[in-house]
Amino acid sequence: MLSEFQKFVLKGNVVDLSTGVIIGAAFGEIVKAFSTGIVSPLLSLLGGKPDVSLKVGIFDLGVVISSVLGFLITAAVVFFVIIKPTNKLMALVTAKEAAAPPAAPPASEILLTEIRDLLKAQSNH
Repeated sequence: MLSEFQKFVLKGNVVDLSTGVIIGAAFGEIVKAFSTGIVSPLLSLLGGKPDVSLKVGIFDLGVVISSVLGFLITAAVVFFVIIKPTNKLMALVTAKEAAAPPAAPPASEILLTEIRDLLKAQSNH
């Protein structure tokens, strides 16, 4: 059972996922700082108020609305600062790879092709 667990933990997907979570948490701090230092002051200049107070009975809906606004701001920052440029870069790389001439076959493959052709020629005589 221990070896199965070790195989599971060392699988690429588990390592990739854990790395992604760690990087995501660290990146979350960058996004939070960007939102706090740049986006919130811009909203304040435009007359927006990021904190919303809305109490309905015992429920504070303002907290939920503020969280949703914070999420949308964070998602927009991630999309426009990370996702869009990354997609554009990947499209450029893919286009460059598609335009490149195909790689020459290895010498062993060329040799095997020549042997095959010689054997075909001998069998036809």
